[in-house]
Amino acid sequence: MLNAIATGATSALDVGTGDGMLAVDLRRMLPDVVAIDTDADVLAAPAREHEDIEWVLGDALTYDFGRTFDVVASIAVVHHFPDLRAGLERLASLTAPGGVLAVIGLATATTARDHLYGLAGLLQHQWFSRTRTVWEHSAPTVWPPPHTYDEVRTIAAETLPGVKWQQHALWRYELVWHKPAR
Repeated sequence: MLNAIATGATSALDVGTGDGMLAVDLRRMLPDVVAIDTDADVLAAPAREHEDIEWVLGDALTYDFGRTFDVVASIAVVHHFPDLRAGLERLASLTAPGGVLAVIGLATATTARDHLYGLAGLLQHQWFSRTRTVWEHSAPTVWPPPHTYDEVRTIAAETLPGVKWQQHALWRYELVWHKPAR
C-alpha cells in the first residue's frame, strides 16, 4: 500500500484508522496526515503517542474535511460501509487530482480459487501465529464480509475507472486507483 504513494505527495488520510498503525507509517513518509475513526476509545492511545498526526473522531463518509488528500488509504474498513459503491465514491472524492486511493478490503469467497486463497491464508496465519508475536486489533468484526470478490471487483471497476485489483490471502483484496490530474 505504501508503495502506491507518488513522489511529491504531501498529505494523506487514513480512513478507519483504528489503532493508528497505518497513520504512523504514512506520517513517516508524509508531513501532513489525518486519521479518522468513529471510536473515541481506540483513537485515544495513538493520539497521545503521535501528536504530529491530526486525529479526527468522526465518520469518513460524512465528515467535512474541507479539503482533499494526495493519498487516501484504508485497511479492512470498506466492508463496514453500508453501501460499497457510495463508500468508494466518497473516498474517490476525498482524493486530490493526481492522488492515489489505496484500499485493502475483505471479501467473501465463492469460487474454488477464492477458497484456495483462503486456505493458503489460514495456513500462513497459523504459521505466523506460532512463530511471531500475534497482534490483536481492537476494531469490530464484520464476518462474513457483505460482498464477494467478484462484486467488489465489478463495483470498483465501475466506480474507479482504471483501478488496479489484486486478490490476496486471508480473504483480502487490494484496490489502487490513481485519480486523473486535472
